[in-house]
Amino acid sequence: MLFAASDAFAQQELLSDPEIHEKKYFQERCGTVQFDSAFVIRQDINNDGLVDAVVNHGAAVCDGERGPGCNEDGCLYNFYLQVKEGGYFMIATARLYGYDFVQRFGNMVLAMKMHPRFCERAEGTEPCVVTSRVRGARFYTISRM
Repeated sequence: MLFAASDAFAQQELLSDPEIHEKKYFQERCGTVQFDSAFVIRQDINNDGLVDAVVNHGAAVCDGERGPGCNEDGCLYNFYLQVKEGGYFMIATARLYGYDFVQRFGNMVLAMKMHPRFCERAEGTEPCVVTSRVRGARFYTISRM
């Protein structure tokens, strides 16, 4: 599965700030924790004019271990959307090697680097790039290369 998407917005609690929420998660599990500047990237990922947040668990160091929970599939990235009424909710979680936010087809889209199997390629080949746009609170896959 590429994403664990959250279709149940109405059932989620809004967070005042996903950075505080995510840092608390690590602080409760780690004796010593450090966060790189890439831990939270704030950008509008769904083209609605509001600044959203993408949290990269690979940018955390927990008790000396960089990216706890990262594996051969990549590191956990959590995608949060900001709502105009205030607050954020998580729309998806994905294991990625990384992503770029690029303009394609006149819109900003996520080009996510993933394990080759997500493009039906053998392990050991180039990473797969899944390009998705986010509209409203849903990811739509444009291409897999």
